Amino acid sequence: MKILIDADSCPKAARDLALRRASKSNIRIIFAANRIIPGMTEQAEMEICSNKENAADDRIVELSVKGDLAITRDIPLAKRLVEKNVFVIDDRGRVFSPDNINELLSLRNFTVGLADNGLEYERTANYGKKELKTFADSFDRLLTKLQKK
Repeated sequence: MKILIDADSCPKAARDLALRRASKSNIRIIFAANRIIPGMTEQAEMEICSNKENAADDRIVELSVKGDLAITRDIPLAKRLVEKNVFVIDDRGRVFSPDNINELLSLRNFTVGLADNGLEYERTANYGKKELKTFADSFDRLLTKLQKK
């Protein structure tokens, strides 16, 4: 098992937490982005991808195998990973699964359609202690489950 992180949009606090947990558990961790992410340690692997649209997403999918754990807020990427039997969580602790991914993707597509047509919708921009705690709890539950397998 390894942890794959869509690092372009993952908050620093969530990246740091995942890095600490991976280091403590001696789990391989890979960050994929189209730029260098500051604060990486020796244990972290950094996949620098091209600026081509979805290049980091494609690399994460390419590197993932059944039973891996991925962190992303990109719902289309989450769908691709769930279809490969990868466990997926976003940086706010929401777990993507075969049971919810199609509904979440449909809702995402709807809101993108609204934005494309000039209609604003409320976004949650803050990432504070509450969001980090929710992420940490979900992440730890998933990590424990995967380590028992």
